Amino acid sequence: MQINFESEKPIFAQLADWLSDSIISGAIKEGEQIPSTTEMSVQLKINPATALKGVNMLVDKGIIYKKRGLGMFVSEGAVEKLKKERQSDFFEQYIQKMLDEAQKLGLTKKNIVEMIERG
Repeated sequence: MQINFESEKPIFAQLADWLSDSIISGAIKEGEQIPSTTEMSVQLKINPATALKGVNMLVDKGIIYKKRGLGMFVSEGAVEKLKKERQSDFFEQYIQKMLDEAQKLGLTKKNIVEMIERG
């Protein structure tokens, strides 16, 4: 993983996205331990508090949980939770905007489907 220090997206959010991507792709499986915040902060050359903030974003969503004295682990059902969240975000960020624009342009459902199939 690489952090884009020039991005407008906060570093902790980039880290949370990377962990989420790793979980969805199966690189880190449900029930598996994630790298420690210390390991991530050293590897990425970021403040450990920043790494912890990114991990805590996923803890708050129930994607990751802590086993006292052992570390952080991926929750069962994390993949499904992440996919549902991303599907909702996808709808809001892309589909809803597309539908609003299509309505302005007077496009029909058939027109939109044809355009999608063309792409």
